[in-house]
Amino acid sequence: MTAPKIDLHKTITDQIIDAIEAGCPPWRKPWTGSAACPGLPVRHNGEPYRGINVLVLWSVAAAKAYNSPRWMTFKQAKDLGGSVRKGEKSALVMYFDTFKKEDETGEEKVIPFTKGYRVFNADQIDGLPAEFYMQPEAPIDLGTEHDAALEAFFAATGALIETTQEPRAFYDIARDRIHMPPISTFHDAGGYYGTLAHELTHWTGAASRLDRFGRFAERKAYAFEELVAEIGNCLLCAELGLTPDFEQSGAYIHGWLRAMKEDNRAIFRAASEAQKAIDLILTLGHPSQVAAE
Repeated sequence: MTAPKIDLHKTITDQIIDAIEAGCPPWRKPWTGSAACPGLPVRHNGEPYRGINVLVLWSVAAAKAYNSPRWMTFKQAKDLGGSVRKGEKSALVMYFDTFKKEDETGEEKVIPFTKGYRVFNADQIDGLPAEFYMQPEAPIDLGTEHDAALEAFFAATGALIETTQEPRAFYDIARDRIHMPPISTFHDAGGYYGTLAHELTHWTGAASRLDRFGRFAERKAYAFEELVAEIGNCLLCAELGLTPDFEQSGAYIHGWLRAMKEDNRAIFRAASEAQKAIDLILTLGHPSQVAAE
């Protein structure tokens, strides 16, 4: 019996979406401390991954709280003297290459192809050399302080914002509240409030507010929601007199467009939803409070 063909793009996208559902978009982290490895994912031999595979393995590492940047196949782990623990699940990555083929005229053409293969993180494997394992990055108190006017603005929106030492920023849909690491662990206040703006844009999507989650309910909508939140972050930062990190936001948005296999029209749809979110936030937050300070 022939095994069913795997939809590589769907499987890759689903892995990334799993990280969103876990509250772990790991490629944006302007604070110190990490539950997972902050570095670029690399192969067993130290060669770095590229393209969509970076996004995939970052996402899986964040969702599973892996600390090691090293990934390898079952055979590679065995060759290194390691053994994958029973019950551990692999991550699917993509291999891109080409082959040559003659067409009907006898002309040789280069044909691109893609295939998937499975890898495990070093944290899933026992018995590897010590250098394959890493400890999480501890949060560092950098002394970054709150801005009183911005604090008043965000408080006025009515969003419930929790702060703990957990080094993750996310919106908890089930509990309808935002989680933030302490501002003192951020490299600067702009990074803190930009991150909060991103999560507050997510917050507007609840059923009691703009009900985006209800209207974009299929699984692929999680990736679309990340586009909305990142554009919302840029718009709200501009409204509040903060400087958005356009370079990072551009890379973030480009990554999600690739993950979704969407064309640029997704940007326009996401921008429309983001504007609705920012209009609501500004109505609730009374931006005049910020200008008056």
